[in-house]
Amino acid sequence: MKFLASLLLACLFALPAAAQRIVISGQVVEATNGEPVPFASIFVPKTSAGITADADGKFKLAVTGSPDSIAASAMGFATQRRKLSDAAVQTVLFRLKSGGVALAEVVVSSRKPENPAFRILREVQKHKPENERSALKAAEFDSYNRIETSLIDLPKSLSNRKVIKDIRALAVRQGAAAAADVDAPLPIFASEVGSRVYQKYTPLRRREDLLHKQMRGVGPREGSVLSQMLGSNFQNFDFYPNWQNVLGKDFISPIAEGGRLTYEYELQDSVFIGKDWCYKIGVTPKRSHDLAFKGTIWISAQGYALRRVDLIASPEANINFVSDLRIFQDLTPPTDGPGLPARTKLVISVRPYEKQAAMLVRFTTVSSNFVRNKLHEETGFYDQPIVSSLMESTDNSLAGKLNPGMPESGAGGYFDQHRPDTLSLSERQTFAVLDSAKSLPSVRNVLDWVDLLVNGYKRVGKFDLGPIANAYANNDFEGNRFRFGFRTTPDISRNWVTQAYVAYGTKDGRFKYGARTSYIAERRHWTVFTGEFKHDVEQAALLDNDFLDNNNLFVAASRWGRFRQGKPVLRDLTALSVQRDLFHGFTQTLTLRYQNIEPLFDIRHRPGPNMPPVSDAPESNGLHLSELVSESRYAPDENLVQSENRRRAVGLKRWPVFGLRYTLGAIDWNQGNFMYHKFNLSIVHSLSVGQLGRLTYRAEGNYIPTALPYFILKTPLGNQTPFYNANAFNLMNYFEFITDRSATLRLDHHFEGLFVNSIPGLRSLNWRLVATGNVLYGKLSDRSRRINGDSPDLPGPISTPYIEVGYGIENIFKFVRVDFIHRLTYRDAPGTSNFGIKVGAQFRL
Repeated sequence: MKFLASLLLACLFALPAAAQRIVISGQVVEATNGEPVPFASIFVPKTSAGITADADGKFKLAVTGSPDSIAASAMGFATQRRKLSDAAVQTVLFRLKSGGVALAEVVVSSRKPENPAFRILREVQKHKPENERSALKAAEFDSYNRIETSLIDLPKSLSNRKVIKDIRALAVRQGAAAAADVDAPLPIFASEVGSRVYQKYTPLRRREDLLHKQMRGVGPREGSVLSQMLGSNFQNFDFYPNWQNVLGKDFISPIAEGGRLTYEYELQDSVFIGKDWCYKIGVTPKRSHDLAFKGTIWISAQGYALRRVDLIASPEANINFVSDLRIFQDLTPPTDGPGLPARTKLVISVRPYEKQAAMLVRFTTVSSNFVRNKLHEETGFYDQPIVSSLMESTDNSLAGKLNPGMPESGAGGYFDQHRPDTLSLSERQTFAVLDSAKSLPSVRNVLDWVDLLVNGYKRVGKFDLGPIANAYANNDFEGNRFRFGFRTTPDISRNWVTQAYVAYGTKDGRFKYGARTSYIAERRHWTVFTGEFKHDVEQAALLDNDFLDNNNLFVAASRWGRFRQGKPVLRDLTALSVQRDLFHGFTQTLTLRYQNIEPLFDIRHRPGPNMPPVSDAPESNGLHLSELVSESRYAPDENLVQSENRRRAVGLKRWPVFGLRYTLGAIDWNQGNFMYHKFNLSIVHSLSVGQLGRLTYRAEGNYIPTALPYFILKTPLGNQTPFYNANAFNLMNYFEFITDRSATLRLDHHFEGLFVNSIPGLRSLNWRLVATGNVLYGKLSDRSRRINGDSPDLPGPISTPYIEVGYGIENIFKFVRVDFIHRLTYRDAPGTSNFGIKVGAQFRL
C-alpha cells in the first residue's frame, strides 16, 4: 500500500512537468551575412511539432513537454540544431550554413509563340509616364534609416587578435548569439536617422531635414558626416529610368526599354501585395558578367505599375570588392499615385581580397506619411540638400562619441521608443553588443588607426596630425623632405579651422612653412573667410593648374622624383578670400593674394613690354604678383554635406560642373609695373552611355590677353614619369608648350567589362578596357614671344593641335591600370617619345 501511495505521489509531481508548455521564438538567418532565410522549417527532432518561418525568417512555436533541442532547415542549407533550456519562454537564433541538397532548376515555358511576360513589360512601358515619379510636381514624407555594419568571414589571423576576442567575449556576456560564435558576423557599427524628406521634380531638387539620430559602436569620429551620407537622401533608388546607378556603377533596370537584350524574363505567378493583384516576374541576366540584376519584380495588374523589387547583383558581375549586393524595395500602391518607396533594403558586402575579412553593410529605410504635389514656395527651400538640427558637441569628454546625445549602455534613446519597424532577434543582439563595444580600449585603438589611414590624420587631443601622405618625400632638388603638419578640430572651435605645417629639405637646406585659417561666418549659405600664408618651394609647371585644388594625393606625389624638370621656384604666398553660396549649386569665391616668386633656375627676361632685356643676375629674378581672383562654380545637382567644420560633395552628379575664373593682376618685375588679365572656363562631366560604359570629359579654355613672363603663362601639364596621370598630357614634356590662349579637351572612357567579358579566357580576370584622348590647341601671341624672346626654354609656335590617344586595360589585380599611348602630332619634336606605356594605380568598384 505504501508503495502504491508513493508511486501515485510521484506521478502527481510528474504531471505538471509532462504538461509544461514552452514558447520558442526567434529567427533563421544566413551564417555568412545575417540575411533572413525565408520560409525555413523549424521543428523539434523526432516529433511532429514544427512550423514554417515567415518571409523574414521569423517564427514562434509552442511545444509541450521538455524537448532538449530544436532544429531548423531550408533548401540549400545544412540543418542546424540548438539546445533548449527549461525556461517557459525562449528565443533562438539559427545561423544556417550553405550545404544540404539543392533542387535542380526547373524551367516552365509557355507553348504560346511569345513569352507572356513580354506583354506585361510592354504595358509597363506604355504606362510609364503616369507611374514614374517625375509625373509628380513634388513629394514629401517621413523617413527612418538604419545602417548596420559588421565584419564577416574573418580569417583565423584576424580572429585571434585582441580586439576581436574582446568583442566576442562581450557578446557572450550580453547573451548575443549573433556575435558570440567564432564564425558569426562581428558587429562594429550601427546608426539610426530620422528625417523629413522633401522632393521637387521640376527642376530636380531634394532636401532632407535631419530630426533624430542614434549611433552605436565604433564608427568614424565624424558622426555627422556618416549620418548624413547614409541617410535616406543617398539611398533613393528609382527603377523607372533605364539605368540605375548603384555605388557609381550603371546597372540596367529590369523594366528598362530594351531590357530584353539584357534579361531573360519568366512569368512565375500572380499574387496579392497588400490589396494589389500583381504579376510576379523572374529576371535573369543573359550574360552573368554584365552589370544587371537577378531576382524578382512585381507588376500591378491595375495600371501596370512597379509594386516591388527583390534583386541581387550577379556574383560574377564585373564589379570590384563587392561580393554581395542586394536591393529590396516596396513601393506605395498605384491607387495613391506614382509609386514612392515605402520600404527599401540595401545589403552590400565589401571584400578587398579573397583571404581578407569582408565588411557587410545593411541599409534599411522605412518611409511614411506621404504627401504628394505640395510645393514649398519659400525662397531657397529646396536649395539645401541637408538641413540638420543636430548640433555637434564641443565638449572634449564627448570627443570619442559618435553622437553627443546618444544614451549610455542600458539607457533608452529616441528610437528605442519611437522606432517605426521592429528589430529582428539578430539586430537586437547586435545592438546590445554595440552599446558596450565602443568603451573597449582595443576597439578605440583600432578605430584611431582606421581614421589615420582613411582620412590621413591622427587625432591627438584636440588636434589632428598629418596628412600622412605629405610627411616624407624625396626628389632631386630638396633631397629628403620632411614635413610636420596639423589641423584643429571642433573640440577647439566649430567655426574656426586652422592648418599649419613646417618642412625641411636636406639637399637645398631650406625651411618651408605655411598656415591657413578659415572662419565659418554662416552655415546656411556656407560663408567662409580664409587667410593663408606659405613659404615653400614649388614647381612652376604646377602654379596655374586648376585641378590641384583638393587633390592632396597628387600634390604629395608631385614632390617625388625629378623635381627640377618642373622648374623649381621659391614662392611666398599671402592670400585673403571669402566664399559664399549665392544660390543652389552656385558658389562664388573672391581672393586677394600677393605672390613673391623667385626662380631657382636660370632665366632670361625682359621686365616690361618696352624695356630692354636684363641679365640673369640673381637680384633681377624676383617676380612680385598682386592679384584679385574671382572664381565662380556652378554644380546644379551636387549634394554638399556639412561635417563638423568642413563640407564635402557626395553622390552622383548628373549635370556638368561649370567653372569660371577671372584674375586681375599687377606685376612688378625689377620695378617694371604693368597690369594683366587671365580668364579660365572649364566644364567637367561624367555621363553614362548605356551599354558602352561611362565617359568623363573635361573641356577647358584659357585666355591671357597680356604679355607675361613665360613661366606664369598657361603651361599645359606634361608627364615625364612612368606613371599615368589623368590630369596631364602623358607624352608631353614639361614646358614643351606655353600658351596665352588655348583650348583643351580630355576624354576618359571606361568600357567596364563590355568587350572583355565576352572573351572566355579573360572573363574570369575581370579586366576592363579603357580609352583616352587628349587634345590641346593653343597659341602664344607675338607680344608674349617678344617679352620672352631671350629665354632658351620658349617653345616654337603651335601650328596644329597637339593630340595624343590611348587605350589600355584597367582593373588588373583590381587596382592596376596600364595605358598604351600614341602621340599623333609633333612626332618629330626633339626629346619626345611618340609611344609610351604608363602604369597607374586606381581604386574603382
